Amino acid sequence: MNSKNQQKLQSQTRKWALGGVFVLILPNLFPSLLTPLARAYPSLFSEWNAPKPMHLGLINGALQRQNSDEQESELWSPLLNQGWKHCADSHTTSPFPKKSRGYIQVFLDGGLNQQRMGICDAVAVAKILNATLVIPHFEVNPVWQDSSSFADIFDVDHFIDVLKNEVSIVKDLPSQYSWSTRDYYATGIRATRIKTAPIHASDTWYLENVLPVMQSHGIAAISPFSHRLAFDNLPSEIQHLRCKVNFEGLVFVPHIKMLAETLINRLRYAASGDRALGVSNWQERLDDKQRAGQYVVLHLRFDKDMAAHSACDFGGGKAEKLALAKYRQVLWQGRVLNSQYTDEELRHQGRCPLTPEEIGLLLAALGFNNSTRLYLASHKVYGGEARISTLRKLFPYLEDKKSLASAEERAKVEGKATLLAAVDYYVSMHSDIFISASPGNMHNALVGHRAYNNLKTIRPNMVLLGKLFLNKSLEWSDFQQTVKNGHKNRQGQLRLRKATQSIYTYPIPDCTCQA
Repeated sequence: MNSKNQQKLQSQTRKWALGGVFVLILPNLFPSLLTPLARAYPSLFSEWNAPKPMHLGLINGALQRQNSDEQESELWSPLLNQGWKHCADSHTTSPFPKKSRGYIQVFLDGGLNQQRMGICDAVAVAKILNATLVIPHFEVNPVWQDSSSFADIFDVDHFIDVLKNEVSIVKDLPSQYSWSTRDYYATGIRATRIKTAPIHASDTWYLENVLPVMQSHGIAAISPFSHRLAFDNLPSEIQHLRCKVNFEGLVFVPHIKMLAETLINRLRYAASGDRALGVSNWQERLDDKQRAGQYVVLHLRFDKDMAAHSACDFGGGKAEKLALAKYRQVLWQGRVLNSQYTDEELRHQGRCPLTPEEIGLLLAALGFNNSTRLYLASHKVYGGEARISTLRKLFPYLEDKKSLASAEERAKVEGKATLLAAVDYYVSMHSDIFISASPGNMHNALVGHRAYNNLKTIRPNMVLLGKLFLNKSLEWSDFQQTVKNGHKNRQGQLRLRKATQSIYTYPIPDCTCQA
């Protein structure tokens, strides 16, 4: 190659290199240029720079792990009876008077599990006020961007029927109140709207502040209505009513249940030792009539929001830190600041979300082997498949909605975050074991619901794990033994609710009776 051609080639190489650098730094120099792409940019940036494993020594040990039959049996064995039973039916609340005092509307924000809690509280408030509850309105959450209504998620007729002897509930307002819409309250200050409901308000507060409005106008609309009813110092019949709504009144619509049952059947009846090769061969595998297998649900709460809220180091280096800072700036516009604590201090406090790699090591240390059927219940994982690769290496039989069901089967829920969460909730409630990578609304709701049904649920010891993952010289055998010892009493054992704790996370003793 002559010198002229060589110079030309070098010049082109420099141009390509400069162009690549420019593409990477452009969103940071001019963030507004790429809106709305700016919201997707951090995730894409982190996937381009897939992090290397943070705990390679432990991973190598986990890949060579061997568990005894006794360990397997103990791990999968169901919980023994802990001395409590359901008693929602044995505690009948006083029937509502024939004449209602008026109508109550509530406007609920958040994802599926915040909506569940809000619905239960709304029924309780209607009972306190002797009001007729209008089926709650769901706001469009800015994060989930899902406009699904109550009727899109829950069986309305079942909801009304289960509660018909205790609270008056209607699907729609009568014509004389048809003006009371969400748009009406968004355009100005209205006498019928209650905006001042404090967090965890008492029953007395509702009687003193909401009842007069309802009696004056025939209707009262409470917005916002999230965590607006206390957990303590309420009549026992109100507590039992909340339990009845949560555990009996809220049933998913048929198509959600049907899809979830399909996923469960394919998890349980997949031929042992056979990795899913595609949805098309599921029917053949089901036709084998294999003995029902066991499966564990992992709620992997490692999305962009979770990672951005945290100031922890997730192994992606400067590129990832830059991406998370960018996303934090775009989504929260300065409302979420960098933590005053270092990564090491946050891990010692148990405040760092577990990465897919770390939750995989936890599962392996607890005794789950590489033939475990593992269902991934999750929204979008930050970093995509690159971030999940180590978890998949540890657990090859890792499944989710897309691997278990066809696009046609998922059509009614695809792109709707709340409906997808409902499918995951149902699959989680029917699993042999449930574990959540980090605390959150889904974790709290399922911990409570599974405790009510005495089902095994493993709660990660975040403080212990944070310290263990900081020790880069820790051998696999020591890690495994310490993890097992630190989780012996975190697998669904009885935990009584303490003052101010949520009745939905800790339903005992309010929702149960001693056997």
